[in-house]
Amino acid sequence: MIPAPNALRLKVGGGRLGAIDPAAIAKAEAALKSLSGNFTQWLNDEITKLEGARQTVRTEGASPENMESLYLRAHDLKGLGSTYGFPLITRIAGLLCRLIDDKAKRLEAPMPLIDAHIDAIKAAARDEIKTEDHPVGQALVRELEGQIAAFGA
Repeated sequence: MIPAPNALRLKVGGGRLGAIDPAAIAKAEAALKSLSGNFTQWLNDEITKLEGARQTVRTEGASPENMESLYLRAHDLKGLGSTYGFPLITRIAGLLCRLIDDKAKRLEAPMPLIDAHIDAIKAAARDEIKTEDHPVGQALVRELEGQIAAFGA
């Protein structure tokens, strides 16, 4: 019989690198907490970049390059929303990414649906709707998912 390796132990630091130092974790958490005052500004900066990408698509057209930029900005927010305390923004940005993820179909995505996602992200940040537990958050996600499904993405 061959024993299976304990992959969980390796993932939590019990392998050859040793255990995770609780003091290091506490120090990292404290550093993150000290930065949290900047989260709102950083989130707004990312939303401004997304808005800029949308305006470029509107003024210059939905070229592959412009849509790629829009996708990358949405993808950034998908990764950062929860970090900045807005898991709802992560969810909505993820839906937008799903809508424009396929490069072959990206140019076919309806601009009003793209606008709806970006406007929902901006509204969530503006009104501090952080989670889907909020009734408005639930309604936004439900509607956007329905529209994406109807589009076929």
